[in-house]
Amino acid sequence: MYQNKKLYIKPDMKMSDLIFENPGLLLMLEHFGLDYTVQAKTVAQLCSEYKISQEVFLTISNLYNGYVLPYEANYTINDISTIIEYLRNCHNFYKNDKYPEIKVFISQLYANNNLNEIKLIEKFFNDYFEEVKEHLDYEELIAFPYFCELVDLENDKSLIGNSRFSVNNYTEHHSDIECKLADLKNLLIKHISMKGELVLRRKLLYSLFELEFDLKIHSMIEEMILIPLVEKIENSKTNG
Repeated sequence: MYQNKKLYIKPDMKMSDLIFENPGLLLMLEHFGLDYTVQAKTVAQLCSEYKISQEVFLTISNLYNGYVLPYEANYTINDISTIIEYLRNCHNFYKNDKYPEIKVFISQLYANNNLNEIKLIEKFFNDYFEEVKEHLDYEELIAFPYFCELVDLENDKSLIGNSRFSVNNYTEHHSDIECKLADLKNLLIKHISMKGELVLRRKLLYSLFELEFDLKIHSMIEEMILIPLVEKIENSKTNG
């Protein structure tokens, strides 16, 4: 449902038309902290009104529409704060929205069927999400504060040189936290059979697909934008 390619988004396109074509963009707007009532504004007008980098907005919105941009966009150090705020909003969505929703669906399935396989699924998902939360906590408590400090200390190379943390530490810790969800979907679609519960199972699977897709974009934003941008800034400070 989300993987189908949509329009390639450009600055002069109306945001409302894009939302009608791909409602998944509503979640992207939410991550940016933007109101859904976009009126007749174009992408460029929306970015200008909310003071969001057009390059960043276009990259992320096109990821939601199924495109990985083939060129190196002109990101700047000023984009780091926007990207981090976006990623933090993603974290809130995962921890306070999707995880509780999926947990409720799984609990309801178990209550209605009392199958050991569903109990194992519940344990698998809970263990998996503990790993996700550990990853998100690392970003929020260690990586993101450093990246923000890097912006603040842009003109003081000596302080950055003395830092014990760098983007290399972040890269080594970085992982594709969405991958294990494929195993869970496979279990539900291919291996675990139960009578009825079609509505509940559909809701659970849709929620898993949405979480997996958004986590994938989350990782791509870090890999395509944040890490290369921070590396570029670190290198410029080290090399003068």
